[in-house]
Amino acid sequence: MPRWLPRALLLALALIACYQFAHWAFDRLLGLLVNIVVSFFCAVAIEPAVEWMATRGVRRGAATGLVILVVLAAAAGFLLALGSLLVDQIGTIVRNLPQYVDDVVVWINRTFHSHLDTGRLRDNVLHSDWVRTYLANGASSVWGLSATVVGTVFQLFTVLLFTYYFAADGPRLRRALCSVLPPAHQAEVLRAWEIAVAKTGGYLYSRALMALISGVAHYILLQVLGVPYAPALAVWVGLVSQFIPTVGTYLAGALPVLIAFTEDPWDALWVLCFVVVYQQFENYLLQPRITARTVDIHPAVAFGSVIAGTALLGAVGALIAIPATATLQGFFAAYVRRYEVTDPRA
Repeated sequence: MPRWLPRALLLALALIACYQFAHWAFDRLLGLLVNIVVSFFCAVAIEPAVEWMATRGVRRGAATGLVILVVLAAAAGFLLALGSLLVDQIGTIVRNLPQYVDDVVVWINRTFHSHLDTGRLRDNVLHSDWVRTYLANGASSVWGLSATVVGTVFQLFTVLLFTYYFAADGPRLRRALCSVLPPAHQAEVLRAWEIAVAKTGGYLYSRALMALISGVAHYILLQVLGVPYAPALAVWVGLVSQFIPTVGTYLAGALPVLIAFTEDPWDALWVLCFVVVYQQFENYLLQPRITARTVDIHPAVAFGSVIAGTALLGAVGALIAIPATATLQGFFAAYVRRYEVTDPRA
């Protein structure tokens, strides 16, 4: 046996053991790493507001806490408004459900010349085995739902805590990171940090501004038409249409069209026409003027980045995909040299 063979076998076994340990540790820490990445992008997003308050004499810790509280209050208001709308609509459907069932049964009897009885149909459904099985499964899944809610709350608290520390200790974190790098690399790290702050903050600023304009415009239309829950629907349209690329406009417009249809089909038609016309106005006039000063991402690139982020990290990846793409686009714009195209066929 050659002398190097036992040593090589021991080295190979050691490398396999290290790989297995690293894989095991990565699987256990994947959730924490995702929370840290999300917290970093959240901290970068609120950095301009924190820096603006810090330059006016407010301590960074207090400024960061105030910005986070404002964001949480806005999110809570949006969820409360949307939740009240959903609860009321569900209550309306439940109250009118017997009438809907009677109408469907009358239509079936008239169309197919059948003799269905509403009372007998209701008794058969309520006393059927599949209803009992469904209720039993729903009762057994209450504990699982409770655990999911508790886990989500814990993850949200973790993200908020890391976001606070990243934003409040941003300058100290940059100094600690640069202190272990040579001077030439320190400048590159600081430049990359500035690009990330500028692109992420600029993207969120432009989207928030367009969401505000869209919400106000749709609120005026819904208020004029007399559609119920106009403020909540306007907020829904503004946020969903701007922060979900490509398909967000259609998802956002579906809910006010549906609510308007329950009141008057002609109102639903007016809402649908306004959504289509406003989308063209936003694409060709409003968005180029706003994003020209912040960050401009092609719709196809934005949609592809959301699909890629969803495939990698699920819903979290979909949320941070566009800010990450904007940051990478800023890196390429800063470090990739471009040349003038001289070929007239291009």
